[in-house]
Formats: sequence, C-alpha cells, structure tokens
Amino acid sequence: MININDIKNGMTIIIDGNIYLILEFLHVKPGKGPAFVRIKLKNLRTGSTIEQTFNTNIKFEKAIVEKKPMQYLYGSGDTYNFMNMETYEQIDLTKDQLGDDAKFLKEGLDLDVTFYKGEVLGITLPEKIEYGISHTEPAVKGNTATNATKEATLENGLTIKVPLFINENDKIIVSTKDGKYDSRA
Repeated sequence: MININDIKNGMTIIIDGNIYLILEFLHVKPGKGPAFVRIKLKNLRTGSTIEQTFNTNIKFEKAIVEKKPMQYLYGSGDTYNFMNMETYEQIDLTKDQLGDDAKFLKEGLDLDVTFYKGEVLGITLPEKIEYGISHTEPAVKGNTATNATKEATLENGLTIKVPLFINENDKIIVSTKDGKYDSRA
C-alpha cells in the first residue's frame, strides 16, 4: 500500500479492482477545509480517462505491471500476432485489446506489451513511426490557395494528410499521439 502523498505520474495503482495509470495529479490545500488530491487516471483495461478527488489520508494498492519488448509480426482479420524478442514466444491480441493503436501497426514494428499478472493490458507504441507512402496524388501547381495538404495512403493502409511535396515511395515520420504527419524521414 502506498500513501496518496507518495504518488507520482506514471505510477500504476488499483482502485475498486481496476488498474489505473496516474496521468497527472494536483495536491490542493484550500483556505478552509482539509487538503485533497485531484488525480487524472487512465483505466488500463478499458482505455477510458477519468478525474477523481481523494482525501489525503487514502492509501492505494500498487499494481506491478510488466512491459515486455515485442515485435509486431502480422495481422489476420481482427487478430494481431506479436513475438517476444527474447524468448521467441508469440501471443495473439484482438482489435478490442489494442483499440485505436491497431491502425499504427506495421510488420516488424518494435513496441512494448503491458502485462499485469499474465493479463495483457495493451501496447505502448513508439512516439513516432516511419512509414512508406504507397499511394498519393501528384501535387497540382498553384493549388496552395487553401490548405497545402493532400491525402496519402501509407504502407499499412492508414490514410493521412501530408504536404504537397510528398510523393509516392517517400518515407515519412508519423506521430502516434495524433496520427498526423511529422516530418520526412
């Protein structure tokens, strides 16, 4: 058990049987009344984010989560196959377990898979991933009156907006936080 005054960002705790990641917290000492802590939590099973307020005398059970480096091998329907790079053990995860992160997967991608007592909680993608452009329309000269972007399809099938100077077979960097073009590779 850990005291609420000892929590830190990135710590994992158990509240009512659910595993939460502490995203941020604020220790508040109002002029009147007792101090309290406002915490922004992410449920690692469902992916939902909540904000809760706790008294300063609360204790939490710490959840020991394990991150294993794995490589994405292939997808088959709604099932995605990952391999542990140390033991060569393979696991299958469903689209429901991966959520929105599934759209960023490409074969050979190294990432971390998060486990809690043998239960798979999800994956942690790198902040930025390099992709090849499989299809995009050529830029039309003088077409810069509005937003100077065009749609491009990446090697994994994801469609994003890119600047006009990007062509087919170019390599680009995409941010996994918002799914937007970051830079040329």
